[in-house]
Amino acid sequence: MTPDELAAELDRVGYLPDAGVTTAAFLALKMHRPLFCEGEPGTGKTSLALALAQALSLPLIRLQCHEGIDASQALYDWDFPRQLLHLRALEAAGSTVDPDTAEASLYTRRFLLARPLLRALEESPCVLLVDEVDRADDEFEAFLLEVLDSNTVTIPELGEIRALVPPIVVLTSNRTREVHDALKRRCLYHWLEHPDLPREVEIIRRRQPGVTEHLATQIATAVGKLRDLDLLKPPGVAESLDWAAALLALGRTELDAETAATTLGAVLKYREDATRAVASGVLGREAS
Repeated sequence: MTPDELAAELDRVGYLPDAGVTTAAFLALKMHRPLFCEGEPGTGKTSLALALAQALSLPLIRLQCHEGIDASQALYDWDFPRQLLHLRALEAAGSTVDPDTAEASLYTRRFLLARPLLRALEESPCVLLVDEVDRADDEFEAFLLEVLDSNTVTIPELGEIRALVPPIVVLTSNRTREVHDALKRRCLYHWLEHPDLPREVEIIRRRQPGVTEHLATQIATAVGKLRDLDLLKPPGVAESLDWAAALLALGRTELDAETAATTLGAVLKYREDATRAVASGVLGREAS
C-alpha cells in the first residue's frame, strides 16, 4: 500500500486526511511503530484511529485513559466473584480436591478478565487506540512503554503472552500535560491542526449531506472565527457537525446573526465562551 492508496482508503470510510496525517499513518504501518497524535480537542485524533481500523478492515480496541488508571484496568484482572462461586461449588459438591489444586483451579483462563492491552496482544492484527494518554500518570506511562516495546505481557499464573503480529497503535493526547520523552521517542509523532476552511466544508457536507455548500461554508467560517477567540473550549470539528445538524433540524439554510445566537449551544459548551463570542461581534459579522 502506498501513501496515496492509504489516503484513498481513509477517504472511502469518510475520513479526509491531509498529506501530513497520511504520511504519518503510512510510516507507522510500514515501520511498525506506534503513532503519537497530539493536538487540540476536536482535531480528529480519535477519528483517525477509527478510520484506520475501518480502512484496513481490522478490529478496533480502545483503551480510554483517565486519572488513576493502573495496569490491572488496562491489562487484566481476575474475576473474583466467579472465583468465589467456583470455590463454593467445590465445597457444596464435597470435593476432595486438595487445597493447592483448588487454588490453582482459580487462576486459569476461565477466570481471567482481559482488558484492552491484553486483548490487543491476543487479537492482533488490530488497531489499538490509547486515547488521552496525557490523563494517565507517570507510572502508567512507564508500564505502557514496556508493553509497547516488547508486545508481550507476563501473567504470573499463566506465563508469557506475546502478540503474533504487533497491533497498530495510535496514542492520542490533548496536551493537558506533557507526556514523557521516553514514550514519545518510541513513537512516530504528528501534531494535528484544525482543518482549513475548504477541508472543514467538505467534512461537514460529507457527514451532513443535507447541508448546502453555502451553509457549510458559513458554519466553517464562523467556527474558524470562534477558534481565534480566547475561549475556554474552542470548538472542534465535532461541534461544527453538531451545529450543522442543529441547523438542519430547524430547517435553516442561512446562518444569520439571530440563528447563530439561538443555536450557539450546539457549538460552545461554556457560558463564558458564549458570552465572549456574542460580545466579540463575530456572529454579527458572519451574518452580514
